Amino acid sequence: MTYYKKLVGEKCYLSPCSLEDAEKWTEWLNDLEVTIPMGDEAYTPFSLDKQKEVINDIIKEQSHVFNIIELENDTLIGRCGFFGVDHVNRKAMLGIVIGEKEYWDKGYGQDATKLLLDYGFNLLNLNSIILGTFSFNERAINCYKKVGFKEIGRKRQARLSPEKSLISFLGIFLQKNLDLSM
Repeated sequence: MTYYKKLVGEKCYLSPCSLEDAEKWTEWLNDLEVTIPMGDEAYTPFSLDKQKEVINDIIKEQSHVFNIIELENDTLIGRCGFFGVDHVNRKAMLGIVIGEKEYWDKGYGQDATKLLLDYGFNLLNLNSIILGTFSFNERAINCYKKVGFKEIGRKRQARLSPEKSLISFLGIFLQKNLDLSM
């Protein structure tokens, strides 16, 4: 598989998506350990054909979605992007997943998030970027705080967890012109 270095960081780079990625994306989206922290993806079965459709739409619409590629070995380890991009109000929502579990807790999510923020603020000219995650997703929360995001609120009892307890959903916000060099 050939990947293109659209944005290059210290550990990874962001590359445009390709139909050839559908199998790996499908694998991730059918792994509950990967998808439960993501939200609704955990409750939806994903077929290879559906992922090909999704990627086709991303390519056709030139959506701001990228593969996360490990820099040293050119290995596909995740994906990230913006959705709900509002160019009039200069805002968007950020989404990211490191699907390859052996890359968890090693700084790849933080590096990819920094690249995506640079792209959003400096190339798309966004002014604010928001994301959400569940209160139990401490790995993600720590990553987001390290790159400058601030918690703006919690939606209490947003979802019933597999352990039958109610969990909160956090809204997290980042404004342009904050120092991203952390």
